[in-house]
Amino acid sequence: MGKTYFKRVIDSHIKKLLRSSGAVLIEGPKWCGKTRTAREIAASAVFMQDPQKGPAYRKSAEVMPSSLLEGPTPRLIDEWQIAPVLWDAVRFEVDERGEMGQFILTGSAVPGDDKARHSGTGRISRALMRPMSLFESMESNGCVSLRSLFDGAADVRGESSLSIRDLAFALVRGGWPGAVGMSGDDALGQIRNYVEATVNADVSEVDGVRRNPAAVRELMRSISRNVSSPANMSTIRGDMSGDGGAVSDKTVSAYMNALRRIYVVEDLPAWNPSLRSKTAVRSSPKRHFVDPSIAAASLRISDKGLMQDFDTFGLMFESLCVRDLRVYAQALDGDVYHYRDRNGLEADAVVHLRDGRWGAIEVKMGSREIEEAAANLIKLRDMVDAERSGAPSFLMVLTAEDRAYRRADGVLSVPIGCLRD
Repeated sequence: MGKTYFKRVIDSHIKKLLRSSGAVLIEGPKWCGKTRTAREIAASAVFMQDPQKGPAYRKSAEVMPSSLLEGPTPRLIDEWQIAPVLWDAVRFEVDERGEMGQFILTGSAVPGDDKARHSGTGRISRALMRPMSLFESMESNGCVSLRSLFDGAADVRGESSLSIRDLAFALVRGGWPGAVGMSGDDALGQIRNYVEATVNADVSEVDGVRRNPAAVRELMRSISRNVSSPANMSTIRGDMSGDGGAVSDKTVSAYMNALRRIYVVEDLPAWNPSLRSKTAVRSSPKRHFVDPSIAAASLRISDKGLMQDFDTFGLMFESLCVRDLRVYAQALDGDVYHYRDRNGLEADAVVHLRDGRWGAIEVKMGSREIEEAAANLIKLRDMVDAERSGAPSFLMVLTAEDRAYRRADGVLSVPIGCLRD
């Protein structure tokens, strides 16, 4: 199959879902490794984008979709949304066979509601795949496990070998499997091509609605300038208008939704715990792409450029940490949020597991910021009503430093180059 396969954190999650579901849908942005991961698990496959066989497959889907489902299981249907009728065909076949682990579907876009008439509940499980974390790309040594912290580990030890320059390059290169292992301009060229394809084709192909590439580009640049911030639609629209001409709220909203449907934009929702006081909690999401390299490429910032602009570097570093935390949290059956109240107290990330356990994280690049970040985390801990929301499993400052340790106040300082699921 070509390049050596990088093991993914989601691998075991997909296998687990196949044991309890008739089919599994792997969703996520193009080029994040969905097909390669599915091929490692599948016993047979149909590739709807195959330039030679694809037309015949699409015709078969129109006339007799069940014919595409015949073969050793689990059977991969790659990019199923090209022939949306396959969704109901898979759902029906799962019911007919009455067995688990029959199909794996992959998709890089969410079809319109009218194209998939049934939710697939009870038959088709979903798994969202993101670009590779630093642990998956073998750049984090993984000596600090998020799982172990939730399981009660009180101490952390380890050293990261990633320098600030290494992190800058990893950020602008992104977690795209095709770019990992490349160096310099070759790697950066890959993500720039990705952005160009998004602007000129993908965002319109998702639903057949032609969108102005110049407006899409300005929207992506605006999100990039506001990455890791709770910028509202009005702020983004005003930022776009300042770069060219007036853009309506309706247009911004429609274009943003199109980017979400192709998994390019993935905002970070707000966490709303039970508090001891009546402090108002902000509900606005923070703006993020599914990978920080998209922001860097949209603004045409290289790793050398980041080294000369540490304000931008800091915001994009936070986005990199959010990407990795999302990958790791998913493996623990959890989600990632952010917290901010009207008094300005915040946590850049809160990992919240389905069983109620949670941990609060501040992201800081340098050692000078750790003290203030730790104090904020302790203040947040003391504000949360532990009887209703539980006490935190850990408080962590996630850094670009080189050493992992537990502070005297109990807050953990962990380099991103040491973290894993």
